[in-house]
Amino acid sequence: MRMVDIITKKRDGGRLSEEEIRFFINGITDDSVPDYQASALLMAIYFEGMAEEEQALLTEAMVDSGDRIDLSGIEGTLVDKHSTGGVGDTTTLILGPIVAACGVPVAKMSGRGLGHTGGTLDKLESIDGFHIELTEKQFADQVNNLKLAVIGQSGNLTPADKKLYALRDVTATVDSIPLIASSIMSKKIAAGADAIVLDVKTGEGAFMKTEEDARRLAEAMVGIGNAVGRKTMAVISDMSQPLGYAIGNALEVKEAIETLRGEGPEDLTRLCVELGSRMVVAGGKAGSIGEAEGMIQKVINDGSALALFRKFIEAQGGNPEIVDDPAKLPSASEVIEFKAEADGYVQSIGADDIGLAAMHLGAGRATKDEQIDLGVGIVLKKKVGDAVEKGEPLAEIHTNGKGTDTAIGMLREHIIVGPEKADAPALIHGDIQ
Repeated sequence: MRMVDIITKKRDGGRLSEEEIRFFINGITDDSVPDYQASALLMAIYFEGMAEEEQALLTEAMVDSGDRIDLSGIEGTLVDKHSTGGVGDTTTLILGPIVAACGVPVAKMSGRGLGHTGGTLDKLESIDGFHIELTEKQFADQVNNLKLAVIGQSGNLTPADKKLYALRDVTATVDSIPLIASSIMSKKIAAGADAIVLDVKTGEGAFMKTEEDARRLAEAMVGIGNAVGRKTMAVISDMSQPLGYAIGNALEVKEAIETLRGEGPEDLTRLCVELGSRMVVAGGKAGSIGEAEGMIQKVINDGSALALFRKFIEAQGGNPEIVDDPAKLPSASEVIEFKAEADGYVQSIGADDIGLAAMHLGAGRATKDEQIDLGVGIVLKKKVGDAVEKGEPLAEIHTNGKGTDTAIGMLREHIIVGPEKADAPALIHGDIQ
């Protein structure tokens, strides 16, 4: 078999066989396929696409290129959640204890973030003492005991995907639906999930800017998951403005605690109920979305989700006192109010740019080795559609001095107030099952 023949076949619109896909992925993994041929095939896929069966075969081949995490020692149906990214997205910290309190085990492997703020691991490490390294036995035992554990990604998972992503990044083939879908799903499957719930973002602050593209990606990922035997469903949610109010690591942990108390932002709470109900159904603990929503409301209202979050923090070495006293979380030395310059209504809040403003303060990293300031960030005081009076705070800037003027300038440019009443964007744009 020759790589040039595979490239030609896909260039001309043909469907690749399992043997051809595995030849390509094995060659990428062992370096027998040169970068220039791999790049040529990626570009052919970019223009010609892949059928659903091809995408599933590509995903499985990437999973088989490295280790699979064996979670068979954990009881029950393991349900994972993946978000395609956004600003102020702290759903994992909320969903984990909520879903676990409903009886569904959550064995989560998370990463660190590049860009606006840290990833889930960075947020958790803003809790004093919290550690993300557990042995395989400790991980399984904690999930069996508590139904919840979160650790850093480990092992040699999907090495072919790592190499392909690096090539895609420099060959203008990142935004290919089949390649995005297989990349995401290969990591979820290799990490041992039995079922997967996807939060596919759309809007200005999302990777998929249009609802049409977000739906195409959601359909591709759901198709792959179901084709390889993982119960998979997706929600398409809005990211035209930040989710919730807080953007910044410790600030988002505080907002997660408020949400687990039933006092969180309306949009963040609703999205967690939407995603959590699907996780509970996928985990076999409810027969319908409506039944699952009732279970979620119960564990929030009776405090059991918050109690589980406290136990989870303590189990992984963190200080559980932050649940009752969030002031023990890292904080900035100065809080500056960013005030409205005129009466009116909030017309738009540029999610990407508000996230970048937080990064300039030190809340995120531009390179993987950059240090994060866990206490800094931005807390919005208004959302799109809210009325505002001149001099009223639109946001708080939590700063230790770095990038403050830049952040203020970005807020001034990207929080738009005008005289016309604006409608808040719809949070949920659809779902795929």
